[in-house]
Amino acid sequence: MIIAINTRCLSQDLPGECGDYLNEILIRLIKFNPEHTFVLFLTHRVEREFNFAANVVTVVAGPKKITPAKLMIWYNIKIPRLLKKYKADVFLSPDLCSLTTKVPQCLFVYDLSFLLSPSFVRKSLLSFYKKYTPRALKRAKQVIVSSEFFKDVIARQYKIPHNKIQLTLSGVPGIYKPVAIIERELIKKKYAGGNEFFLYTGEITSRSNLMNLLKAFSAFKKRQKSGMQLLISSEKDAQYSEFITSLTSYKFREEVQLLTNLPSDENSRIIASSYAMVYVPYYENFGTSLLKAMNCEVPAITSSKGMMAEISADAALYASAENFKEIAVKMMLLFKDEKLRKDLIINGRKQVQKFDLDNAAKEIWDGIKKAFDNNN
Repeated sequence: MIIAINTRCLSQDLPGECGDYLNEILIRLIKFNPEHTFVLFLTHRVEREFNFAANVVTVVAGPKKITPAKLMIWYNIKIPRLLKKYKADVFLSPDLCSLTTKVPQCLFVYDLSFLLSPSFVRKSLLSFYKKYTPRALKRAKQVIVSSEFFKDVIARQYKIPHNKIQLTLSGVPGIYKPVAIIERELIKKKYAGGNEFFLYTGEITSRSNLMNLLKAFSAFKKRQKSGMQLLISSEKDAQYSEFITSLTSYKFREEVQLLTNLPSDENSRIIASSYAMVYVPYYENFGTSLLKAMNCEVPAITSSKGMMAEISADAALYASAENFKEIAVKMMLLFKDEKLRKDLIINGRKQVQKFDLDNAAKEIWDGIKKAFDNNN
């Protein structure tokens, strides 16, 4: 079988969690199915592990800049031509699918922000996704989502049958794991002056809710008078400079450390050395930051909305993203109650066993086969 895959999620202009997840899934799909050929449609040349597999063909053809017009041309003119050229038997596409090809398609829906949090979507793309997504969902032979929350939204909003929507839980690489006490102390000394620290790791965007995180940390510092630090680990992006500017006038600037573009293995050690993850976004697609925390045996404070409770269950404390005081209260509660912190860690060890990248890749492969079989 020849499987064509749209890899636009690997582009740097898209959310990092989607790109990281797709990269891990592709490595496993290709490794687990060596008898099949994978044709990857890339927006630019990337040096990835899967590029060197014998059963992989890479094609640089996707749009480098995203506009509604370019997306229409890509999905409805260029994709059908490429599928025909490479004789694809099935097409896997995170994002959207083509409305003009007869090749069976498996659609992986990773982002519903245009529907659930439209204020965080570029206006030029908002109306496009609202109009195009329902048609893409109906056109696809199989739909894959990473949460029951997304599955229910799609089934209810677009009248897609539940049996057409496949739930595939996500996961994180094995580098995210606990560290020894000695290493934890070294990390604290290196990044937090030897102090305990709360950690946010993820994107710096308006939907990340970092301003309310800073307000919550201020409230915490005023009440607790401790040496606790706040570390923010992220990659530089379009809103990085704006965030740096906001930090210059922040009262507790000396207690906030901003870390950028760290290697994954270093970031994993920082997570495992943190006192707690504080990840309370307005909107979330994957929640892999919470999975990383649980794998590292670190408790979390997160949003009470969307899929977050589905991911963390009883391994986290929950707060309203809109209410920084509520976030601060949970930070103080976790700081003062060591038994609660230990209980969350124990709960996390159990919860995280539900999430596995190998299983996710196998389930997505099942979705690909269903898309192909449902076309015959």
